[in-house]
Amino acid sequence: MGDLSQILASINAVLWNETWLFVIAGTGVLFTVWSGFCQYRVLRHAPAVVRGVYDDPKDPGAINHFQALSAALSGTVGLGNIGGVALAIALGGPGAIFWMWIVAILGMAIKLTEVTLSMLYRNTDDPDNPHGGPMWVADRALKRMKPELAWLGKFLAVMFSICVMMSASTGGNMFQAWNVADVTGQYFGVAGWISGALLTIIVAGVLLGGIRRIGRVTGVLVPVMVFFYIVAGIWVLAVNISEVPGMLLLIITSAFTPTEASGAFIGGTVASAFLFGMKRAIFSNEAGQGGSAIAHSAAKTDEPVREGIVAGLEPFIDTLVVCTFTALIILSTGVWNRAPDAVFETPPVPNRSDAGWVYSTTALPGTDWRDGEPVMMVVVADANSATGHSRHRLSGSVQQTTDGYVAIWNPLASEIPPRIAEGGLYRDYVGATLTAKAFDTVTPGLGKWLITIGSWLFAVSTIIAWGYYGEQGAVHLAGRRGVLPFRLFYCSLVFIATLGHIQTSADLDNLTGIGLGVIIYANLPILWIFGYQAMRAYREYIGRLQRGEMGPDHPPPSLDDLLSGRDVRQ
Repeated sequence: MGDLSQILASINAVLWNETWLFVIAGTGVLFTVWSGFCQYRVLRHAPAVVRGVYDDPKDPGAINHFQALSAALSGTVGLGNIGGVALAIALGGPGAIFWMWIVAILGMAIKLTEVTLSMLYRNTDDPDNPHGGPMWVADRALKRMKPELAWLGKFLAVMFSICVMMSASTGGNMFQAWNVADVTGQYFGVAGWISGALLTIIVAGVLLGGIRRIGRVTGVLVPVMVFFYIVAGIWVLAVNISEVPGMLLLIITSAFTPTEASGAFIGGTVASAFLFGMKRAIFSNEAGQGGSAIAHSAAKTDEPVREGIVAGLEPFIDTLVVCTFTALIILSTGVWNRAPDAVFETPPVPNRSDAGWVYSTTALPGTDWRDGEPVMMVVVADANSATGHSRHRLSGSVQQTTDGYVAIWNPLASEIPPRIAEGGLYRDYVGATLTAKAFDTVTPGLGKWLITIGSWLFAVSTIIAWGYYGEQGAVHLAGRRGVLPFRLFYCSLVFIATLGHIQTSADLDNLTGIGLGVIIYANLPILWIFGYQAMRAYREYIGRLQRGEMGPDHPPPSLDDLLSGRDVRQ
């Protein structure tokens, strides 16, 4: 895995840099100003649309606004909220959360723009099974604008289709499946392949039902899982309520000043907080990726902007609400900078090798370890370019022997001999497991059950949503004949991700970063070229709304009809 990790890290470094992050943020600023701060209109108008006040069964589409929002949210409100936030704090510090908030606000404008564009150019040849997304925008819009550039539109469409399949396979699939296997194995000792097999069967069963089944499943799963997660989070924050104001202040100050190393946290700079906060927020709320536009394109409506306004709710719900809850839970309980989980009686000694400094095998106290469990040490060595400090996370893994358990350490490249900083080692809680441990510090066992069950629900909803996105990319490339091969490939990756090939937080960040990077590189040019059309349509729609030229034609449906989608069935 070492060589593969280095390759992934090199690709990730090229895709993600501060310049490109400023470009993404600048795109959000552009559409925020251009739309006259559409975030205000989203929060005012979208709830009525989602409630079904404007639903009409005669409009083209397959699902109502609520189901479209739920399907899109199922691709965003997932393990990125549980595991991604933990990853952002572990690698970037508390300040990363502030930049997640900024991305969420700007992302509301990006989401509105990309979904409006997809609705303007969606394919409704079959009104009950529409197709849409950035690939359809690129293919159709440029051909209409300049017929001689139709080839360029086709090229952009093909690029996005390939990239959405890649992003679905990594961040939308493998990240989710790995987290489920990790947290289930951590708490219940279940082998990763068993979790992977069960998850594969569930995902395959839902994907076979198409967008209608996805809409029905996510329409139930998303509200339920968010409700229980928020309720449990309120309990944890209530117990640690005295810590919350300080944590909010820490988030803001750490966004603009370096964060000192402490316990398991190796320290961070403003740059690392910005980098990991932006990456995790974009991964979590999916602004700029264009994937959720595919789900929204299935909505029943004849007003493209109306669905774009609904889509603007996603970053607000996903990042400003759910991610903030996760962040405050992790920070207020102190698991992010905790003391060592095991103190060395005899510290291991580093030895120079061709691969770098390698610590001797370390005997572990007790028996509550599991074979293959990831562990880490905090060591002082050369300057860490990612954090600006001299501390490093040195990863290793647990191995069971006839005499008990030992830790095997990976090599560390350094000009000076590394020195153990905290006198012990840590269980390397990556992603969702770190969040679960935060819940456990308040009520033992709460994290075990809440995060394990929540991880399964979040993972299933996210994997099936992104499976649909990738499937639509395959449809655009190869027609309906491309669906079955993609489904088989996609479901096989669910299983492969749980077999233990991903072991550290760095591996996880590199894997999701690559999938996320390629799709944004493909989608943003489409937004830049055609975004003016979405802004023109938005201003026209808001003008009619303000003049009273549109309004609800019927009372809102019953909650049961709304959740089931019966309100838009003829």
